[in-house]
Amino acid sequence: MGTLASELRPIAEELSGAPRVYVDANMPAGVVSFMRRDLAWDVLFVMEHDDLRRAPDTVHYQRALEFGRTLFTLDHDFQDDKRFPPADSPGVVILSAPDEAGLIRLIQPLDRDVMRAPDAPAMPFRGRKIGLAPEVA
Repeated sequence: MGTLASELRPIAEELSGAPRVYVDANMPAGVVSFMRRDLAWDVLFVMEHDDLRRAPDTVHYQRALEFGRTLFTLDHDFQDDKRFPPADSPGVVILSAPDEAGLIRLIQPLDRDVMRAPDAPAMPFRGRKIGLAPEVA
């Protein structure tokens, strides 16, 4: 018998066809609203949870995996493979853009091409970390 989260995760994944993401505290609320409203993602936003909002990065990394959610962040500390081993990764998407509109432009193709791909697993970046930033022309 596992933890409550590990026991409920397969049920939640089955019930929700939406991509399941864990968004840490540094993501602008407008981007979180876009994820929910426009992309219809199932978003756990740590700022809405008193027990998570001030948690250290290591806790967010563990909770995202435990809850079966891809971690979305602006925090480049997650690139440190010693602190955050890829093998233990829930899948981390590290975004960099100058404003909310830029972040949204990064997320839209990710939704279409990865998160909602026909055979996309529940955690499409499991064991990996990716960084997304606008292309500089």
